[in-house]
Amino acid sequence: MRRREFILALGGVAVTWPLAAHAQQSERMRRIGVLTNLSKGDPEDQTRNAAFLQGLQQLGWTVGRNVRIDYRWGAGNPDRNRRNAAELVALAPDVFLATGTPALEPLRQATRTVPIVFMQVSDPVGAGVVESLARPGGNITGFSTADYGTSGKLLELLNEIAPNVKRAAVLRVDDAATGIGQWGALQAVAPRFGVELRPVGLSDAAEIERTVAAFAREPNSGMIVTESGSAIVHRDLIIALAARYRLPAIYAQRFFVTAGGLISYGHDTIEPYRRAAGYVDRILKGEKPADLPVQAPTKYQLVINLKTAKTLGVTVPPSLLTRADEVIE
Repeated sequence: MRRREFILALGGVAVTWPLAAHAQQSERMRRIGVLTNLSKGDPEDQTRNAAFLQGLQQLGWTVGRNVRIDYRWGAGNPDRNRRNAAELVALAPDVFLATGTPALEPLRQATRTVPIVFMQVSDPVGAGVVESLARPGGNITGFSTADYGTSGKLLELLNEIAPNVKRAAVLRVDDAATGIGQWGALQAVAPRFGVELRPVGLSDAAEIERTVAAFAREPNSGMIVTESGSAIVHRDLIIALAARYRLPAIYAQRFFVTAGGLISYGHDTIEPYRRAAGYVDRILKGEKPADLPVQAPTKYQLVINLKTAKTLGVTVPPSLLTRADEVIE
């Protein structure tokens, strides 16, 4: 290369380098804190997070380039959730994503200013999380789960797939507004199906195992597992107990059935995480949580596991099979 051409080329590089460096420096790194009540490595948590990351990427956010995400897992332990919330607040993120009421509550206590987008929270108005669904107010908004009426649908479907069930253990969080609301909805419809309900708390594995074992001694028994973070944390045990005592059981979430449960009816637990990325994006771009309405579920799923039905000796009515969104064989 001639000397003149080399100098010109070098000059071009000299101009390009500062421009590239300036472009990299001008892109501000934003920070998201994620707190979930599930365990690290939980397959459901990983699937939800993948949907959230996919949604962020579609909106132009790339981990390591313009956004950093700090994760903490509570694994159903209230003390751990409180510690995790304090750690995340200390990292000064721009926005939080909180999965489940047990994860949301300690964040609410830890900050009243950092925006929080919640997931998997039932009745956020009744729980005092937001002022209204349309105008949340404060620093919190998000995506609610099914209303209490869905709990009554669980008993209806259990009666349809296992009409001989006359006693049903209802697994729910007994000291929370959500658990009380779900229990009330089930009690309202139980007389129509002639089913006696028995509440079962979800505070720890020993309580679940002891109570279900005692309940299963009587004939014509079944289980209703309502939506709660504690049920998700203990789902392997709950599914195993249903199989051990041959209890027809219905669950509020699909992943119980893919793991061996009999039947489920509830909202899609994955798609809202893609939608949540949109709210996080809008907050990072300057919008306030108070102005973003709380969104309700848009898709419900009926899932049946025929293999489990066969093991339990349950014959699934054809009318139920035709209505199912997914049948696992």
